[in-house]
Amino acid sequence: MRPLAVIGNVNVDLIVGPVAPWPKAGTETVVDHDELRVGGQAGNTGLAWQALGVDFKIAANVGDDQFGHWLREAFGSRAAPWPVRPEGTTLSVGMTHPDGERTFFTTRGHLPRFSLADVLAVLDGNALSGGYALLCGSFLTDDLTRDYDGFFNWADRHGIAVALDTGWPIDGWTEANCAATRTWLSRCALALFNEVETVTLAGTPSPQQAARDIRSSMRQGAAFVVKRGPRGAIAIGPDGALVQAVAPDVRVVDTIGAGDVFNAAFLAAFAHEQPLSACLSAATHVASRAISTLPRNYGGPMQFEGSTHEHA
Repeated sequence: MRPLAVIGNVNVDLIVGPVAPWPKAGTETVVDHDELRVGGQAGNTGLAWQALGVDFKIAANVGDDQFGHWLREAFGSRAAPWPVRPEGTTLSVGMTHPDGERTFFTTRGHLPRFSLADVLAVLDGNALSGGYALLCGSFLTDDLTRDYDGFFNWADRHGIAVALDTGWPIDGWTEANCAATRTWLSRCALALFNEVETVTLAGTPSPQQAARDIRSSMRQGAAFVVKRGPRGAIAIGPDGALVQAVAPDVRVVDTIGAGDVFNAAFLAAFAHEQPLSACLSAATHVASRAISTLPRNYGGPMQFEGSTHEHA
């Protein structure tokens, strides 16, 4: 297995719901479910890897409060070198809705102060050489995002292939955000975007064509993955071929972090040098299981038979 790491946003999620219709101002709504859990794109990915029995590194920071201590405890020794910021830990309150969708309210907290120095305090480039690093939470980690060139240079020096999942920009896919994302993707070996992000970024309604267009501006041999929720996933592989996977039909309980769980399972298979089709299949099945179980269940450790050498 090739080494794996995730770099980005780890924060606290408070999930409540379901809520429908939207409450009127000044009223109180009683809901059936609440859960306080580790969140953020990097946090969700790390939790999934832990549950799937995957070895990995995770680079993040936390705030100097009880939530920050709690987040570090969730990742044990992996979080020992995480820098502690004087700010409060970022908190997201997520309200679920009966259709499985959700609405978030998030404090800025510690995430904007996550920096390249914080990353390098955690990750050993030599140990990750030949592996994959998932970079996520791009529009929340202000200090690191401003120094993405430095991060990509570090990854290049150590032979680390970068996978990117920016997450949704707080101010939407403005022209500036699209331009920045295209620049980052030009240095990536893998992209893991959802369908709305993909077609918006490419400016075309077809996810297949959008993925082809974006992949053409990425590194030679790159792959672009489009997460399509209940419609499964597609990918444009290094050879330009379209690969597809169908998602199992499940009863959705909680979609929060579904894309991050998909990323975790996909990269676990990818790091085991499985064919692209097998990576998509593993990711859709693990994510589907996660969103249809409460408490969340990932299906246990992943098993792979043999390996291929499809990936650069």
